[in-house]
Amino acid sequence: MNDVTAETNLPVPGDAEPNIVYSVAASPDFAGDGVCFAGRSSGLVRSEDGGRTWQDAYASLALPEALTTAAVAVSPGFATDRSLFAGAPGGVLRSVDGGHTWQVASLPAPPPFVLALMLSPNYPQDGTLFAGTLEDGIFRSGDRGANWAGWNFGLLDLNVLCMAISPAYAGDETLFVGTESGIFRSTNGGRAWREVDFLTEYAPVLSLALSPGYADDGVLLAGSEAHGLFRSPNGGRTWTRLAQEAMAGTVNAVLLAPGYPATPHILAAQDDSLLVSRDDGASWSPWSEDLDLEAGVASLAAPQGLDAGAPLLVGLADGRVLRI
Repeated sequence: MNDVTAETNLPVPGDAEPNIVYSVAASPDFAGDGVCFAGRSSGLVRSEDGGRTWQDAYASLALPEALTTAAVAVSPGFATDRSLFAGAPGGVLRSVDGGHTWQVASLPAPPPFVLALMLSPNYPQDGTLFAGTLEDGIFRSGDRGANWAGWNFGLLDLNVLCMAISPAYAGDETLFVGTESGIFRSTNGGRAWREVDFLTEYAPVLSLALSPGYADDGVLLAGSEAHGLFRSPNGGRTWTRLAQEAMAGTVNAVLLAPGYPATPHILAAQDDSLLVSRDDGASWSPWSEDLDLEAGVASLAAPQGLDAGAPLLVGLADGRVLRI
């Protein structure tokens, strides 16, 4: 594994001001450009050296106070369109110059708190993205974030905590959202939603991940708030609980290897640990024995996959981002 490198230029508020790193996202060309972002209670920061040093991405806005940023998402075409989005209380911010300057898109009133963002895998062509909110459900934009509309028909729980989109979205239009009460699925691009058969007693659902080959294998993973990690092999119709003893509590983030299922690697973030499985969830071990994660793992990105030695970006609940 690479050495652990904590950022050195991110101010952390005092104990009375928790500075959770809610979201970490990286450029699709991270190996070459080293660009990544972290959304925190105190705003959004940007790194151009692979997460080693960070700068205030909102500097051009000259904000009078910190703007909590619970979500950040980078365009699949970032190398050419330089587009990314940040979710905050009241709306979505859009940048088309790599996070140096911003435009604010207000969502329909009352202003919602955006907790999750998700771009179409074909965003450079279709301009489609989704915002999940606290108490107000899902909003969709089909014009690169300029205009938004609520898409909540059939969504019985409007407290959206996480989202996942099919890699084959252009063909199957499949989306999933995790909520306070369970999981909902849309197979028509968010126009209508149906509840997935996921036991309510295991909700809330804090994290979701779809197999890169979801259109063929139907694999969906769901991380719960208090009952660990679950796997479905058929798009959410049936479920198996993974690692009941090793992973009994909160799962804040879950990632699948880009080569899954041929490379059956899964990474799961709990409050104070990172666990990896190299056999599709049959067995688990710590990502590294030397990590100090007592502050709490809140978010996670693996911009170059889950192979041994690949860098991880780990967002902690005390405002730090570790490059591992």
